[in-house]
Amino acid sequence: MTLVVDELEKEIAQLRIELIKTGKAFGLSSAETLYWSQKLDELILIYQKQLKYKTNNIDNTTALT
Repeated sequence: MTLVVDELEKEIAQLRIELIKTGKAFGLSSAETLYWSQKLDELILIYQKQLKYKTNNIDNTTALT
């Protein structure tokens, strides 16, 4: 699970850079900027779900011991 979270963190960082570059080049309301913003939102949502799953999984494991 940690590998998945680590990879997501790297991808999120890369998308943030792309979003900033695109926003500076084309403006914040351009189609390109909105595209990267939506992609980043999707990835952050997946990341948050993975963290929630990981936390819940740890809580359940702890309760069993």
